[in-house]
Amino acid sequence: MYDHAIPHDWHGQYPLTDLSRWKLLDLPDELGDHNWVYTCEGSKQRTLEKFWIGAPYKAATLPKATDALEAAKNGYTFYKNLQAPDGHWPGEYSGPHFLTPGYVIGSYVTKAPIKEEERLEMIRYLFLTANPEDGGWGIHVEGKSTVFGTGLNYVTLRLLGVDAEHPVMIKARGTLHKLGGACRIPAWGKFWLSVLNVYDWEGVNPVPPELWLLPEWLPIHPYRWWIHTRNVYIPMSYLYGVRYRATENGLIRALRQELYPEPYYSIDWPAQRNNVAEGDIYAPHTYTLNGLFAILGAYEGCALPPLRRAGLDYVYKLVVMEDENSDYQDLGPVNKMMNMVVRHHADGPESHAFKEHVRRRQDFLWLGPKGMMMCGTNGSQLWDITFICQALVKTGLGELKENKKSMMAALGWLDKAQMQSNPVHFESAYRQATKGAWPFSTKTQGYTVSDCAAEGMKAVLFLQENIPVEKRPISEKRLCDTVDILLGMQNSSGGWSSYEPRRGPLLLEYINPSEVFGDIMIDVDYPECTTSAITGLAIFRKNYPHYRTKDIEAAMGRAIKYIHAAQDPCGGWFGRWGICFTYATMFALESLSLVGETYSNSKAAKKACDFIVSKQREDGGWGESWETCEKLVWIEHEESQVVQTAWSGLALMYAQYPHREPLEKAVKLIMSRQLPDGSWAQEAIEGVFNKTVAIAYPNFKFSFTIWMLGRAHRYLQTLAR
Repeated sequence: MYDHAIPHDWHGQYPLTDLSRWKLLDLPDELGDHNWVYTCEGSKQRTLEKFWIGAPYKAATLPKATDALEAAKNGYTFYKNLQAPDGHWPGEYSGPHFLTPGYVIGSYVTKAPIKEEERLEMIRYLFLTANPEDGGWGIHVEGKSTVFGTGLNYVTLRLLGVDAEHPVMIKARGTLHKLGGACRIPAWGKFWLSVLNVYDWEGVNPVPPELWLLPEWLPIHPYRWWIHTRNVYIPMSYLYGVRYRATENGLIRALRQELYPEPYYSIDWPAQRNNVAEGDIYAPHTYTLNGLFAILGAYEGCALPPLRRAGLDYVYKLVVMEDENSDYQDLGPVNKMMNMVVRHHADGPESHAFKEHVRRRQDFLWLGPKGMMMCGTNGSQLWDITFICQALVKTGLGELKENKKSMMAALGWLDKAQMQSNPVHFESAYRQATKGAWPFSTKTQGYTVSDCAAEGMKAVLFLQENIPVEKRPISEKRLCDTVDILLGMQNSSGGWSSYEPRRGPLLLEYINPSEVFGDIMIDVDYPECTTSAITGLAIFRKNYPHYRTKDIEAAMGRAIKYIHAAQDPCGGWFGRWGICFTYATMFALESLSLVGETYSNSKAAKKACDFIVSKQREDGGWGESWETCEKLVWIEHEESQVVQTAWSGLALMYAQYPHREPLEKAVKLIMSRQLPDGSWAQEAIEGVFNKTVAIAYPNFKFSFTIWMLGRAHRYLQTLAR
């Protein structure tokens, strides 16, 4: 079936592809899509590709920095090597261990081909990210082995052609059985295994498409759910409703024997619906959820065919609108691959829709030092570019002649990335307005995110107002559209959610069916999103004081009240998108600085600074584990982290912390880790979502370190005066 069998003595210790042939395409539309291709021999590779795949590269050895500003300058001198010709900075956005399985299973059941070189690099990645002790996989790359991670990735490797008796597979299978076998896999795992036909749909809690036929005024209507949740359960309900099963073959029959300690045909499937390994569970079933499942289970026993057909027709229509709104990229990798299976089933393998889905899979793949994986979206392009642009302006490095070309390329990309119209299918697809917003990744993917819209506007304003430009590509009218988007997204609490204003009650979390994620049922308030929104509005108001000034002032007032209310008793703020207290506290103190709240005059700011300083280590750095996000209390990482040290230093400076020593020690730590070419080595994972899933933002080690160093240089001079 595959060109290369995987040798039993190969555990990923060297690549099975020629790394010098991999190239990241420069696409003509310059919108920032990431496509890694395996080129012919002799194709020239740039530093950009070599850096990201972990190959040796040549970069100039820079003069050793004697102060923080020189270190920041050296950092950007290197970082320009990683900027794409279209102006953005590509980068990995990986970490979750349940994404590549969706890619492989979805491709396998629809017979969508996986290129041989991609197959080999995916196998290498999974081999190298297996737990070194027990051989399993967790929910993400730094997590303990779970049934969810181990079961799905074992299946993935088998579908990619790894022999069941390969030592890696034997070890993983032993761990899977020790954890209880695939019967104990959480809900999303049960779903994918059912699609593959190695688990029975009778063992899955009901996900009827008829839920979408309920009156929209009901508080539990799916359109009120957080967008990532509802966009996953739309195609999931279609595939559940038709009981989609892959065609049985020898490999599927073999997997039925390998995944379970007990004989497959002896399993009582209905009894497995709530059978989830304790080590996997983060959000246990509530009585409310179990009651709802009981009702839905009873309905499944007597579901009316016309009603089922109507439900299927409606969710299929929603899948189609999602595909057409995003040019088949879809919101994220999970619903993208589910949608692809739906379109294959409903429209057929020769349909335009299915072929476009197959083509667009490429946008989610990234090649890193350990191999190829599916990313958390089609990238973090917009998010990454905004911070480095702001860092360059705030440190003065953007004014240097040698950096102008780079900054103008970034501004050009920001111009192309702004969405200037609403979705083709707007209210009918339950979408948030997009006109004037910036996305998290690319314009094509096309989803408004509050903090991305705000940080995108801030980056544009900083560049257009502070660096000489011949022509401002983003007009005042377009920035006013962004302001309209942001003001329309504030919740009654004063805070901002991520993709849209909150649509449902907090009580919806009582019916969280995922078992492994926290806070997924509604779009909750985030200190990070709130800070981005009000700082963006404040900077806009400074430059354009005539537009919606009173509305902006009122929104900021409500937001500051929310920020105060969200402060944790420990003194910090709990982060939902980065790890964790260091990340959110940096944002929150930036918010308070807008209204003049500092260490010297604000109890909240002083308490936050005292908390942050109390966590500084002897070496001058900060190190916070991803487990903080899961357990809701500060947990130390084994090592200090340059990114978290940069966040902590910025936090202290936003609050005008008056003491030099913590900042001087932090600067020294970051400078000591800088490499001779100006770069920093990759350390621990930086991001998180839904409390349990860590995800990488490797560009942060450039943007935030450069920002903190450049700003600290000036700040410490101010303290000296």
